[in-house]
Amino acid sequence: MAPKSESEKDPSFETVREVECRSLLNKSGLADYAVNCYAGCGHGCRYCYARFATRFSHPGEDWGGFLDVKINARTILEKEVKRRRTGRVFMSSVCDGWQPAESRYGLTGQCLELLLRHGFPVTILTKNALVLRDLDLLEGKPNVEIGVTVTTLHEEVRKLIEPGASPAQDRLHVLEEARRKGLESYAFVGPLLPGLSDTEENLSGLLKEMKKTGVSYFYIDRLNLRFGVWPAVRTLFEKHYPHLLDDCRKVLFNAPEREAYTLRLASMARRIARNQGIEDRMMLCF
Repeated sequence: MAPKSESEKDPSFETVREVECRSLLNKSGLADYAVNCYAGCGHGCRYCYARFATRFSHPGEDWGGFLDVKINARTILEKEVKRRRTGRVFMSSVCDGWQPAESRYGLTGQCLELLLRHGFPVTILTKNALVLRDLDLLEGKPNVEIGVTVTTLHEEVRKLIEPGASPAQDRLHVLEEARRKGLESYAFVGPLLPGLSDTEENLSGLLKEMKKTGVSYFYIDRLNLRFGVWPAVRTLFEKHYPHLLDDCRKVLFNAPEREAYTLRLASMARRIARNQGIEDRMMLCF
């Protein structure tokens, strides 16, 4: 029988399967390679694009309700780093490597140590403060950077859209600790949900707090409707924000409205960044 998750942050998490993988250091459009020690993610973010990666292995299962643990990840990676050319590795592209199950299995940390020992540059992006455990591994290493995603400072909203992830303040603390250790760090703000987290108040507050942590640069992204995203987002809005649903649907599915919305969002983001003196360090992903 598969072990049950021990995460206290995501009580909806249902099953964990221990599986064996045949490869781990895979080519990626985000960097030279990506390493994903898990398939699925206990954060269960309603907007997550990574649903596509498990659409065949877990058809019909709710994102955030299952996890495949690549129990032989370190063994496979140890073989691959010896025969692959050195290149930048993104951790992680279709899961969060520091999701709650990592506290039990430790696979991402093991693979991170292995990559660093073999001289692979590493870029991290996470929503979980568990990454604090591994900052000592990164300290003093060349060509490493750590990023944290925060989409809202409102905890009641965060619990609905990112139920298994760390609170926003805990993630900001990660960036503060990264600066204290002299690490290159960045902030990822997104995806912003129409009418909910894309407001001027929310974005301005986020950038202001992230600027305080000393990050080197900022990414901002809008919602992208990849496989399975809209049904999850629609259900979220129907249940908790029905008054926002029509406008959300309009800017996502009506082409002229979508174009106008994108221009407004970009203009607002640039204005806020300019007012906060970070315009030259802010990049839009749309």
